[in-house]
Amino acid sequence: MYAYILISLKDKTHYYGSTANLANRLNEHNSGKVKYTKGHRPYELHYFEEFKTRKEASARERFFKTIDGYNWLKSNGII
Repeated sequence: MYAYILISLKDKTHYYGSTANLANRLNEHNSGKVKYTKGHRPYELHYFEEFKTRKEASARERFFKTIDGYNWLKSNGII
């Protein structure tokens, strides 16, 4: 399982998610199958972390979406 960050090559916005298959999920985003990201395509994988369980990956995704997560990502030069 992975928590990941995509970056839009169109407008430099970030998308935070979690998945079991990074390559497949990136393809879904870039092919327009994900409603939220459809208008910001194309995307590239910007950052990811690997976890043993879906619960851990989902928790990390939720953390990325918080102000503390944003600050952590900024302070570590990830975004």
